[in-house]
Amino acid sequence: MKIVVMSPPKYLKNEEEIITKLFENGLNTYHILKPFFGRNRLEAYVKNIPAQFHNRIIIHSHHTLVRKFNLQGVHYSDNELQTTFRNWWREKIVASKAESLMKVTSHQKLATLYHKKDVHFDYVFLMPVFNSITGCYQSGYYEDELKTAIQKSNKKIIVLGGVNIDQIKKIMELGFYGMALGSCLWNKENPVQEYSKITQRCNELGVLME
Repeated sequence: MKIVVMSPPKYLKNEEEIITKLFENGLNTYHILKPFFGRNRLEAYVKNIPAQFHNRIIIHSHHTLVRKFNLQGVHYSDNELQTTFRNWWREKIVASKAESLMKVTSHQKLATLYHKKDVHFDYVFLMPVFNSITGCYQSGYYEDELKTAIQKSNKKIIVLGGVNIDQIKKIMELGFYGMALGSCLWNKENPVQEYSKITQRCNELGVLME
């Protein structure tokens, strides 16, 4: 199972230090989703993370920074997948970085999982699946439909939204490729300690982690 961590929506004190400790504790993929960061602010943020971990970072904005820092990959929104000259030019610049660049996108409905888009994606997010308060499925998601969609879509699907330590077994049973950790870490006093608890629980369940 692939485990990724999503950045907190708002900047936290010593955030880059926390991320560095997560990497040191085995985290392989960190998604930087900072919609209110301009290019310079995002560049400064990445610089504050040791360069040895830059190849574990996927950015959701200012994609051309992937070349400057040799990042792991980029996430594409629906707007960024539309056929426009601006998107074409940006993709041309990004693609020149390396063939190994990872490409990721997101889905909010099961039906769109079956749509084939022009860009090949290494994995996709399905969100939000769980209610962050109750832990139950969000309205519109049903277990049988989730299992069917995961099996028939032929995509590597990572569950995003409301994920916590108590849902690991269910996520595995549903057939998800991985899980994205967000508020279950950032709402805790010690995100690094919480991450360690989650990976320990995965080990207890016999889950092989990427």
